[in-house]
Amino acid sequence: MQNRAEIIDQAFVQRVNSGDLPPASIQIGLQDVGLTEALLLQMFESQILSRQLDLCSRKLQARGESFYTIGSAGHEGNAAIAAAFRLNDMAFLHYRDAAFVLQRARQAGGVDPVWDMLLSFAASSEDPISGGRHKVLGSKALFVPPQTSTIASHLPKALGTAASIALARQLKHPGTLPADSVVLCSFGDASANHSTALGAINSACWTHYQKHPLPLVFICEDNGIGISTPTPQGWIAANFSQRPGLHYLSCDGLNLLDTYSCARQAEQLARRHQQPVFLHMRCVRLLGHAGSDAQSAYLSTAQIEQSEAQDPLLHSARLLIELGVLSPDQIVSLYQQTALEVEDKAERAIMRPKLTSAAEVMGSIVPPRRALPARAALDSAALDGLFAKDKTLLAQPQPMARLLNWALAELMATHSEIVLMGEDIGPKGGVYNVTGKLWEKFGKHRVINTLLDEQSILGLALGVAHNGFIPIPEIQFLAYVHNAEDQIRGEAASLSFFSNGQYANPMVIRIAGLGYQKGFGGHFHNDNSLNVFRDIPGLILACPSNGRDAVEMLRECVRLAREEQRVVVFIEPIALYMARDLFAPGDGHWSFNYVPANRCTPIPLGEIGLEGDGRQLAIISYGNGYYLSRQAARDLATEHGIELRLIDLRWLQPLPLDAIVEAVRGCDSILIVDECRRSGSISEALMALLIENLNDAPRLKRLCAQDSFIALGPAATATLPSRSSICQAALELLGDVNSRRASP
Repeated sequence: MQNRAEIIDQAFVQRVNSGDLPPASIQIGLQDVGLTEALLLQMFESQILSRQLDLCSRKLQARGESFYTIGSAGHEGNAAIAAAFRLNDMAFLHYRDAAFVLQRARQAGGVDPVWDMLLSFAASSEDPISGGRHKVLGSKALFVPPQTSTIASHLPKALGTAASIALARQLKHPGTLPADSVVLCSFGDASANHSTALGAINSACWTHYQKHPLPLVFICEDNGIGISTPTPQGWIAANFSQRPGLHYLSCDGLNLLDTYSCARQAEQLARRHQQPVFLHMRCVRLLGHAGSDAQSAYLSTAQIEQSEAQDPLLHSARLLIELGVLSPDQIVSLYQQTALEVEDKAERAIMRPKLTSAAEVMGSIVPPRRALPARAALDSAALDGLFAKDKTLLAQPQPMARLLNWALAELMATHSEIVLMGEDIGPKGGVYNVTGKLWEKFGKHRVINTLLDEQSILGLALGVAHNGFIPIPEIQFLAYVHNAEDQIRGEAASLSFFSNGQYANPMVIRIAGLGYQKGFGGHFHNDNSLNVFRDIPGLILACPSNGRDAVEMLRECVRLAREEQRVVVFIEPIALYMARDLFAPGDGHWSFNYVPANRCTPIPLGEIGLEGDGRQLAIISYGNGYYLSRQAARDLATEHGIELRLIDLRWLQPLPLDAIVEAVRGCDSILIVDECRRSGSISEALMALLIENLNDAPRLKRLCAQDSFIALGPAATATLPSRSSICQAALELLGDVNSRRASP
């Protein structure tokens, strides 16, 4: 029984030979659209190459040699879109855009995209974009960052990249993209319904509505179906054609001339007029969703054949014949010769080496370091100017919030490529005034007040990072990050992995979080779970417990982003923002003087904090838990004579294994104080770490928050560790040890 790939393949040859070609939906000529015969022929060749790659991939899959068969069949009209734009117009592409990549490669020269794609199909370690980690469309040389099986998750960062172009001009930042670049972003009609897509498009409208330049082209490739769910006819036009601030264009993706004409119009609107465009390309889907998709389960044979009758290659063949560019025989010959060339390369590609070890697979999780010119710390005169209005306060110990504000100011004055973005961070200075006065010091282009949408905040950060900035986005509360966690997990942290280290999204994401907040609580403002970050490969998670550490850790986080291209999440404990005292009101033990970078003592990644040298008990904690443990330690020492030491983790992902093991070596008992919920908490990892790495494991105990959301008012701390519960847990642990020692 013939499969649909074989039927489509044979039907093309038969219908071209017999002249049974579909009529044109739009009558338009080459001169009408400013297109030459040579460029038209190029686009057709790209379409044929894309089709033959799809057909070859299906054959290889049947032999177990190809591993991902979402193809481009039916969408090959996007070759005309590629032809209408420049090589260095960065493109975030839908997975059905092989023809786009093939056409763009013709502008670059020196690239063999067919060979590269076949290596990707075969998961070869020589695949130049992903190194064999995934079948992705991408190329550093073609300005195409790789995308995986996205559900519109790339739209926010495309918007951010487009916004970064005007931002770079305004800030005189050299960037990596030309000052007159346009950003392209393609997706399917089904993905257009996803909240991520709708959020990004809304943000684009919101941005342009305020007259901000945004050279962005959204390309919706509408084939009328999402896997098995039909898109209502006319829905895309009805949904997007009347959006304020968005210029809607529509083209017949089966007609190269109409698509090219529409794409050129989109290019002019985006490049010359700096406005976002929604380019609606109508097309068909051939060969189902993927190789494993049995479309006969949800489509009738008549429906499948109706789509196949509108094969875009047949439309292009008719056009070339009518214009006298190629004869039917020449078209068939080109089609068949291309098939032979693709198959020959495929047989060689499947023999190329594969990834064979965990080390090889994981080799690009952490991006490569980059060489950057050294930046001298601000001298005394520059510091005096920067903090001219804060001289009196600078001479006095301050709480964490103010110290972080000053650290941000000094970092921004030192590194002109740093930009902040977030809701309310401008004139208001953020909910807790951590960004207070930064708007006045550095202006609205470096302290960007965003709309209320975490996906767009992180997307803006992702995008500006593509253009050479170091973004420091702010998420107001830890609970809010769940609205947009895929922008961290699926986009920022995975980019180096899927591009073999060629692309990265360096950034420091500031998040106010954890519990113990008084006066403004409830679950959405007191979220005590960090689990969402802990299973993201390559991500760094930092959490200071005091203002002095917060300054040095923030500096290290920025260094990690600038020099090592890392994605860093910096958790700021809300309850400690304004904490000044430690043991008693007025003692001032949790306030610290600001130490500028030219006199600082850095806290590098993995360096823990250590207080005391007692051997009876070690308490391991972080954030609010460490603060409370310091209080409890005093009680344990003064009231019970317990000799102990306290370890402040500081760095929660990756956990500083060696430093922790060394810090507790020789201790009789270890208590882990974890303010996060018992299930899925860092304490679980610490218990396993200690058991696995200490030969003579001491007595271990953990004190965690209960598996509960946080309530409001006086009950806000009922489920959390406290000074007294830490003391009680320590005494129980030591009492159990002593009782066991006393037993005969």
